Amino acid sequence: MDSMPGVTSRFAPRERHALADLLTELGPDAPTLCEGWTSRDLAAHLVVRGSRVHLLGGLFSPRLAGPLKRAQDRIARRDWPALVAAVRGRPWWAPGKLDEAANRVEYFIHHEDVRRAQPGWRPRPLPEDLARALWDSVPTRVRLALRRTPARVIVAAPGFGEIIGGKGGPEVRLTGDPGELLLFLFGRQAHAHVELTGPEHIVNRMRGAAYGI
Repeated sequence: MDSMPGVTSRFAPRERHALADLLTELGPDAPTLCEGWTSRDLAAHLVVRGSRVHLLGGLFSPRLAGPLKRAQDRIARRDWPALVAAVRGRPWWAPGKLDEAANRVEYFIHHEDVRRAQPGWRPRPLPEDLARALWDSVPTRVRLALRRTPARVIVAAPGFGEIIGGKGGPEVRLTGDPGELLLFLFGRQAHAHVELTGPEHIVNRMRGAAYGI
């Protein structure tokens, strides 16, 4: 089940199921935008995230990375249909609204990680309600990703609004649809359809920045 009675989680389940469908279609050896990861590796990451949350400190601390990697490697050896079925299931720790809050962006980004690594990919037009839900997550990401950027960064999504980020200084403008902005701010700059204008040295710095976790 992806929700609890009376509690709405709309977009996280949609993106999760769409990703699982795409993984089924492409198979376990498809490339992704996550460096060094095939679709099997990405699926194993999502299963660990959904079922072994106590290991996720390994994403941030080299000291804790070993147990996380061993768990992912072990899960990656599962039969592919079983692994995809586990991806499709809601994380046990995220019922109802918590699923939406914690997983909407996670599954959107990883769905695009698989989509945009395939030959001939194109941006998909997002329904306005999904775009608006993604826009709600942009301010937090702007604060985190751009906190060290030596500029006043205006992050704009036409029809949705603007947010100011960065440490201050020369003005830079980052413009795109909400989903494209999130992809840029999560380190997928080369595959995000955005417009970035401002002083060249800052623009180049932003295009090459490590905006992942």
